[in-house]
Amino acid sequence: MGLFTISCNSQDNNVAVQKESVHQFVLTDLNGDTFNMSSLKGKKVMIVNTASKCGLTYQYEILEKMYNSYKSDNFVIVGFPANNFLWQEPGSNEEIAKFCLKNYGVTFPMMEKISVKGTDMHPLYKFLTNKQKNGYKDSSVKWNFQKYLINENGYLEKIISPRTKPDDPSVIEWIKT
Repeated sequence: MGLFTISCNSQDNNVAVQKESVHQFVLTDLNGDTFNMSSLKGKKVMIVNTASKCGLTYQYEILEKMYNSYKSDNFVIVGFPANNFLWQEPGSNEEIAKFCLKNYGVTFPMMEKISVKGTDMHPLYKFLTNKQKNGYKDSSVKWNFQKYLINENGYLEKIISPRTKPDDPSVIEWIKT
């Protein structure tokens, strides 16, 4: 499963962080098919929560261009539609799939609609937002199109703000190194 423990000893506390890999997750895509994150071992991954009726929806176009430009460099984008912010992803999985293909030609993997915050938060996002699980840092999903950058071993390395474009130079540099 790709687990290891980091211990930090000091006079006041003994903190152990059990770092987990994203490769442990088995998901369902927009078509209802199984998508095993372990199939992404050896690839850098951008995980992004998406929405079809958001001011940032234009990022789909940038994401698709990036996917096509860098997929031969062991880079993949995995999209997660979510309706957590002002009901900006109201559609069904089928409607979302049609929207993404028709309007942006999306070919990168898109998972079924999930929740990225709250009491019904998907287990993957519990992993992404909890330092005790991801070994990197605690965070919260601020808005649609927040990006999580995962290294080739399945470990979280960076969190990118929703308003930062996916093709920001810092992200491109991360992909290339």
